[in-house]
Amino acid sequence: MSEQTLVTVPAADRRVESISPVAGPLAASVRRRELGDFLRSRRERIVPEEVGLPPAPRRRTPGLRREEVATLAGVGVTWYTWLEQGRDINASSQVLDAVARTLLLDPHEREHLFRLADAPDGNGAADCTSVPPTAQLLLDQLEPFPACIRNARHDILGYNAAFDRLMGPLADVPFEDRNSLWRMFTVPSCRAATLDWEEGTRRMVAEYRAAMAEHVAEPAWKCLVSRLLKASPEFAELWERHEVAQPENLTKRFLHPEVGLLKLNYTHLWLGQRLGTRMTVYTPADGQSEERLTELRRRGEQATLARP
Repeated sequence: MSEQTLVTVPAADRRVESISPVAGPLAASVRRRELGDFLRSRRERIVPEEVGLPPAPRRRTPGLRREEVATLAGVGVTWYTWLEQGRDINASSQVLDAVARTLLLDPHEREHLFRLADAPDGNGAADCTSVPPTAQLLLDQLEPFPACIRNARHDILGYNAAFDRLMGPLADVPFEDRNSLWRMFTVPSCRAATLDWEEGTRRMVAEYRAAMAEHVAEPAWKCLVSRLLKASPEFAELWERHEVAQPENLTKRFLHPEVGLLKLNYTHLWLGQRLGTRMTVYTPADGQSEERLTELRRRGEQATLARP
């Protein structure tokens, strides 16, 4: 912890803490109640079809039932019920990870879950949904070349300004929609910018299916497929082919509305092979594309300076 973030507790506060034995248990009780309310709110927002369950008519409660969450997470129904009720029970990081995946929590919600449960998130799964500051620094240093970091599910975990100018804007996009597959099939500007869209999406779907072999029971993977099947007939057609592929370093053509045709070679740099996390850097395939990338950066900088 840096000096700037250290907080000194005044002596008076320390004295009050030492003579208030109820404070610790009371805080824990409040945290457990908050944990139960949080889990219930996340459970009630999920439609059964999102996690691969058949629709059930005349459900008395919104979202999933407690027993459905417990079954999908691989935990006991009684244990999960007690967790939602705020009882004083121990929750391991592994079990909390399963619950987080079942409830389709985004990175911020996952972090909140572990804090409320007062448990360390040390199993490495969070690496799939976060980018260390050193990686973001590297992304920024690659300007004017577009670069991003994605996990095996094609979630965009980090990116630089050049990538944002090429395939964005992304700043206001919710985490669940900040996914390359989702954007390629549902965002018209991404589709229009990708000249070889048919071949590119065919490869992306094949890569996703191959990667999903290690995650077939994880709700987040199934949820994305379910959403895409409903949103895009083209995705549904490709998904039914059952094609598989591994990521390769190839060339893509983009038609940018401001600078025109860009021919870019893309290279995957693995940051976590086990987790499928990789940095993808787009470099110009010819001199004209290099000049246009530089021009795109110049326009972006001018637009930033022009903002009030």
